[in-house]
Amino acid sequence: MYEQAKDIQTLIESAQKILIIQADNPDGDSIGSALALEQILSDMDKEPLLYCGMDMPTYLRYVIGWDRVSQDFPSAFDLSIIVDASTMALLEKLSAAGYERMLANKACIVLDHHEIVKDTIGFATITINDHTRAATGELIYLLAKQLSWPLSLRTMEYIMIAILGDTQGLSNDLASPQTYRILADMIEAGVDRTAIEQNRREYSKMPPRIYRYKAHLIERTVFSHDNQVASVSISQDEINEFSPLYNPGPLIQGDMLQISGVKVAIVFKNYKDGKVTGAIRSNAGYPIAAKLAERFGGGGHAFASGFKVTDGRSFKDIAADCLQVSDELLNELYKSEN
Repeated sequence: MYEQAKDIQTLIESAQKILIIQADNPDGDSIGSALALEQILSDMDKEPLLYCGMDMPTYLRYVIGWDRVSQDFPSAFDLSIIVDASTMALLEKLSAAGYERMLANKACIVLDHHEIVKDTIGFATITINDHTRAATGELIYLLAKQLSWPLSLRTMEYIMIAILGDTQGLSNDLASPQTYRILADMIEAGVDRTAIEQNRREYSKMPPRIYRYKAHLIERTVFSHDNQVASVSISQDEINEFSPLYNPGPLIQGDMLQISGVKVAIVFKNYKDGKVTGAIRSNAGYPIAAKLAERFGGGGHAFASGFKVTDGRSFKDIAADCLQVSDELLNELYKSEN
């Protein structure tokens, strides 16, 4: 299936310590993919190491093994595998700490599925970016099948978490018929999807303080394009205060997509150093997230994407431009359907 598979196998066979890297904005797909690879490599008698430049968000801590992901970059490794990211723009912490040279001096495999990527990783030895896959976890499953890698029950559980993460619990259009067949195969093998969901819900429970904060975010939600685009802005002070308890983005964004008539939900974060980020999610049938992020130097896939702007423009101007572009993309989508 993947023409690079044999070369990937050769690199892994010749390595012992293998560093698995997630982007600075870890999500369900990235942690599921990273832990699945860790399990596969361990079962192949390798020594996998897990790295992420950011602490794992609270909402992902239902995933068994999240605490093995370290913010300490290892001093020695033979090979690196970057999952769910194929641009150094998503590895800012790693670059700022001066570790990019270490990566470039070793063999590096990139496994990703995002449709729109700006500035790919030039030093990567092998890159597979298969945007026909619902998640990087799905890509890893197919690669494992092709190369006869061990797929333990725990590995398949991680892959299911990855797929469910990027498909928003199979609620968007990323999942293909093959995605469902893969999930069915894993369920038949013994993966308990119900237990995964129950565990996720348990860890998603919020303390009263966060519940009250969510009410403030709801009050501040702005609607545009005839109430089809919902957006909210989060300040640096709020990020500092509430992120250790619950990531403000996932706290509100799913509910924004549940509002009648809303097609796109955007969570802006406004930092004191002038940086502005946008997390974009869109409902099924409205695949504009990646195109919207691309207009602001970001990327992602059709239903989940993000961007970061550091060019000195004001938050007010960036947010206004983003809402204007989202209106334009929705209009273009409607015209193409008529």
